[in-house]
Amino acid sequence: MNAVAHSKTSSLRVNGKRLWDNLMDLAAIGATQKGGVCRLALTALDRQGRDFFVSQARAAGCTIRVDSIGNIFARREGRNPALPVVMTGSHIDTQPTGGKFDGNYGVLAGLEVFKTLNDAGIVTEAPLEVVVWTNEEGSRFVPVMMGSGTFIGEFKIDEVLAQKDRDGVTVGSALTEIGYAGNDQVSTQGIAAYFEAHIEQGPVLEANDKTIGVVTGALGQRWFDVVVTGSEAHAGPTPMPLRKDALLAASHMVQLVNRLALDHAPNARGTVGMLDVYPNSRNVIPGTVKFSIDLRADNDETLTAMVAALHADAAVIAKNGQVSIDMHQVVYFPPAIFAKPLVDAVRDSATEMGMSAMDAVSGAGHDAVYMARVAPTAMIFIPCKDGISHNEIEDARPDHIEAGCNVL
Repeated sequence: MNAVAHSKTSSLRVNGKRLWDNLMDLAAIGATQKGGVCRLALTALDRQGRDFFVSQARAAGCTIRVDSIGNIFARREGRNPALPVVMTGSHIDTQPTGGKFDGNYGVLAGLEVFKTLNDAGIVTEAPLEVVVWTNEEGSRFVPVMMGSGTFIGEFKIDEVLAQKDRDGVTVGSALTEIGYAGNDQVSTQGIAAYFEAHIEQGPVLEANDKTIGVVTGALGQRWFDVVVTGSEAHAGPTPMPLRKDALLAASHMVQLVNRLALDHAPNARGTVGMLDVYPNSRNVIPGTVKFSIDLRADNDETLTAMVAALHADAAVIAKNGQVSIDMHQVVYFPPAIFAKPLVDAVRDSATEMGMSAMDAVSGAGHDAVYMARVAPTAMIFIPCKDGISHNEIEDARPDHIEAGCNVL
């Protein structure tokens, strides 16, 4: 962009009320009694949300493409259609007890940018696109981040279309049912940049009283399914030294996971979020415990070190507890490092508009993580109240919503 064009666009400000009203209109589709949203992927409500987006995009002069996994691409043509496209976007599917802003903000912020450019009569040199990615949440269908993962080739389309929900409905049939089984061919080639605006989904920005999070990358993730096998026995007659208590060993594993994250502070995470005890009887020593482990870190070296320590210490716990511990890795996302020129652009834009900002690392997975594999990528975070997300009480301030969109 030349100096004259930059001067013209840098003075632009979005219509914050219009953006807020659009977010509330979308939030009404699948609204819950507690003030949240339940709009699961590829349901009738998701169709209504998609139709809302498409109607808004067409009203803003966009052309629409839908690919084979149902991703929606709304294009605002540039002066030179041959130039690589600049993309922004997110998702509009929610958790069963989701909020109004997770994903939805990034989609409608992109459309608000288009509307602001329209209002100012500005034609960009390169084309712009807002993308709605399919099934980011993974609540109804697996895998999580399905749309963006399929788009970049991480998942095979035939395998994804065959995935079933709990009722046996396939992704393919659900796409057809809601009318978003597209056949447009959209290439990963020729993408100049991808930006994603999002609520932080954590408490750091609010705790530091910052308006903009300049996201430098996303934590890598390694998830494990774990089975500890001991032996059920009567709680009364069995002496303590002779027990093979699977739950006792599992409790040491939970503490180990927590310690591994603390040992690699500040950007490491360790969580045991699911635990299943068998036979789950009050006077029986547990014989089997199944649980999950979620390890995250901002670089692969740290993540690898955490996993090595996990296996080494688990072997000691198994020996001391006279049990076996079987761990199976089920998810691996390498850490994502976002493109420095784009990250710098986010930081510079916030500074130029006098907004408080700080660098941040995303602890959650986002479609931007997959997009970073095929195009220069960056994210813009804004605070959410008390750091709460994936919850019906998820909330964000209108001035923060507007500020993040102005940076975008």
